Amino acid sequence: MNRAKAEAWLNALVNLETGVGVPSGVDRRKSHPTLDRMHALLELLGSPQLEYPTIQITGTNGKTSTARMTSQLLTASGLSVGTYTSPHLERVNERITWRGDPISDSEFAEIVSHVALVEEHITERVSYFEAITAGAFDFFAEVAVEVAVVEVGLGGTWDATNVIEAEVAVITNIGIDHAEYLGGTRQEIASQKSGIVKPGSMLVLGETDSSLLSIFSSREPRSIVIRDRDFGVQGNSLAVGGRVLNLYTPKSRYDDVFLALHGEHQADNAAIALCAAESYIGAPLSADVVAEVFGTIASPGRLEIVGHQPLLLLDGAHNLAGASALLGALDEEFAVGDRTLLIGLLEGKDPGEMLTALGAKSAAHIVFTRPPSPRGSDPEVLARVARELGVPADAIDVIEQPEKALERALAVTTPDGQVVVTGSLYLVGAIRAELNT
Repeated sequence: MNRAKAEAWLNALVNLETGVGVPSGVDRRKSHPTLDRMHALLELLGSPQLEYPTIQITGTNGKTSTARMTSQLLTASGLSVGTYTSPHLERVNERITWRGDPISDSEFAEIVSHVALVEEHITERVSYFEAITAGAFDFFAEVAVEVAVVEVGLGGTWDATNVIEAEVAVITNIGIDHAEYLGGTRQEIASQKSGIVKPGSMLVLGETDSSLLSIFSSREPRSIVIRDRDFGVQGNSLAVGGRVLNLYTPKSRYDDVFLALHGEHQADNAAIALCAAESYIGAPLSADVVAEVFGTIASPGRLEIVGHQPLLLLDGAHNLAGASALLGALDEEFAVGDRTLLIGLLEGKDPGEMLTALGAKSAAHIVFTRPPSPRGSDPEVLARVARELGVPADAIDVIEQPEKALERALAVTTPDGQVVVTGSLYLVGAIRAELNT
C-alpha cells in the first residue's frame, strides 16, 4: 500500500469528524459509545499502547497547543517523544509526529497497511479516527518512543484514545462544546472528560472552577495539581511577537520567559504544558530548555500570522470560548486598522452566538464562506443572521469557495488593515494549504 492507497482506504471509513459515511440520523459516538473496536484492533496489533508511558490531554480549548508545548519541552529535555493530535490542518501526516516531525509518507502508508490488514478480522468496521489512532500507537511502539503525548479527539471516557493508562492526565479547561455528545452542562462535560483520569495517575488540572473538583478527584488520581493554586501564571505581558511570562510550578519558578505565541490565553496553555512535563519527569526543567522551547514554539492555525499588508491571520476558533479568546487577542494585539472577518462555521454551532463572540458587529467587512466539510454551514444563513445582528448588508459578502472568499477579503481590506480567517479548523486548513501552494 502506498500513501495514496492508504489515504483512500482511510477515507472509505466512517468519519465522525466530517460526517462522511455516517448514515442520516446515526452517529456511533452518541448512540453506541464503545471502546470495544479499539481494544479488538489494538489486540490484533499486539497491544502497542502498552509499550511506552503516556501523557493524555483533554479539555474544551487549548489541547493541541498544550500537547505541542508539552512534547517540545520533553524533547528538548532529551526524551524521544511521539505526539498524536487532531484534527490536521493540511495533511493527515500532521497528526502523528516523532521528535517534532510529522511522519513521512512511507511511514504513514506502512502503519495504515498494518491497521487495514488486521481490521479485516474484527466484526465491526472501525472509524477513520479509530484507525488513525491505532496506527499512531503502533508507530510509537515501532520507533520505541520514551513517552507519547496523546490529545483526546472528543470528550474523554469514550474517545478512541482512552484505551491508554496515562501516567499524567491533563485537563486544560471545561466549557460548553459538543453538547450533543458530552452533555449540556459543565458538570456533564467535566464528567466525560474526567474519564481519562485513571486511579494512580497524576492529574494536571487547568480548570479552576472548584465546584467541578470533586468530579475529577473521584477518579482517584495519585496526585492533583490545580492551576492558580499549585501552578500558573503570575505575569503575562504583551511583547513584540508574543508574550513575556512569569510562570510557577510546584517544583520551580520561571521568570521573564518569552512565549512566541499570540493571545493572552496561551500563557495558561504554557503553564499547563510546563506542569505536565515536570509531572512526568519528576523534576524541574532546565531554564534554558524552557526559554528555548517557548521562545521558538509555533502553533499553526492558532492566531498564526501568514501575510502582511494587509495583515492576514488564521485562527481555528470553533466554539464560544475560542471565539471570545480570539477577539480579546485581536483587540489587545492587532487593534490598528480595519478588520475583515472571513468566517465559515460547521453545523451545530449557534451562528448568532458565534458571530457576536467574534465581534462581527464591529468588523469593517465580513466574507462568509463554506468550510470544506460535509458539515459546513450554509454561508447564506450566516449572512442573514449577521444582518439580523445589525451588520450592514453592504459590509457582507457570501462566496462559497474558500479560496475565492479569501481573494475578496484581501481585496476589500486596506494595506494597514487585517483579515482574520476563523470559525473552523477545516476552513483554516484549506486557506493555509492554498497559501502554501
